[in-house]
Amino acid sequence: MNKLGVDAAVLGAELVRGDVAVADGRIHAVGIGEGAGTGRIAVPGFLDIQVNGFAGIDFSTAGGHELAAASTALARTGVTSFLATLITGSLDRTIAQANAIAGGQGVASGARLRGIHLEGPAINPDRAGAHRSNHVLGPSAGLARRLLDEVTDLRMVTLAPELPGALDMIRVLREGGVTVSFGHTEATEEQALAGFDAGGTAVTHMFNAMRSIHHREPGIAAAVLMHADAFIGLIADGLHVAPTIMKMVTDLAGHRVVLVTDASAGAGCGDGSYTLGGESITVVDGVARRPDGVMAGSTLTMPEAIRSLLELGVSFVDAVRAATLAPWALLQRPEHASIAPGAVADVVITDLDLEIYSTLVAGTEVYER
Repeated sequence: MNKLGVDAAVLGAELVRGDVAVADGRIHAVGIGEGAGTGRIAVPGFLDIQVNGFAGIDFSTAGGHELAAASTALARTGVTSFLATLITGSLDRTIAQANAIAGGQGVASGARLRGIHLEGPAINPDRAGAHRSNHVLGPSAGLARRLLDEVTDLRMVTLAPELPGALDMIRVLREGGVTVSFGHTEATEEQALAGFDAGGTAVTHMFNAMRSIHHREPGIAAAVLMHADAFIGLIADGLHVAPTIMKMVTDLAGHRVVLVTDASAGAGCGDGSYTLGGESITVVDGVARRPDGVMAGSTLTMPEAIRSLLELGVSFVDAVRAATLAPWALLQRPEHASIAPGAVADVVITDLDLEIYSTLVAGTEVYER
């Protein structure tokens, strides 16, 4: 049995005082004594469901060893689980790359790859953003079945619910156990609600590449804010969404906010030239853009995203929840975001300022500051 040397732990909606013990890869006990007097806190490992690359590595072209390097780098930021995200490209090539990534899970040496998030190809070409619009495909039940049949470990798909065939595609994906999120979309309120009724459960990077709110046409953004069961993916870097709007979202949506980084290869590296989806991007002053000036992912890390919520007045427990329990609940696996006795010990040791001191994956320390 190994004590973690913390003063408290986030357990569900509570901050429980005392140390935490780990044994055989699982949480053994919580709330031991008065704590270690270090000011450190044990929280569930962070889950990033939308990350395109990290530490100079673009998942759209990464091989097994590059995946392992990105996994190690993500663990330094407290991420213990992630969905490798692939944006719209040639469908055959995307499927092949998704399977190559999934096949490289065994070489990961830090954060665990939990599956594939396909952001596209069934998006609205008028809202393509950094995606290659020439590879956009119309949604259909047939496309959904192909993805289910051919993509290993498919966990999440982002699509536009307003397009013809989208509702059938949503239903087939949901029947296949895949989480469906709406993004790169011009959906009206009515179209968004129809998509939620068909089985969609979230929106991808709120306000970005989607119809915004108008007082006579609420659009998908208002629809998801007012939908009690829908989750909201939020890039909390103050650039993709202004702090005032982030506060509106957190005030209205509360526990339905899911922090995502939408990180591209430049995240964790600094300014320079990188790729996203195999296309050239440049990071200047921390902002990633294509040559035409369109924003292309982010350089955000999960601790920075959580700090952004703290600066808005969100409590420590609720801010951490947005990077742990909320994304796991969206994937319908809330048990993975627990520090209760018996739970797998995916743990981050941090403090109230979100400095990362240690990251444990299944009880094994994969990063120590």
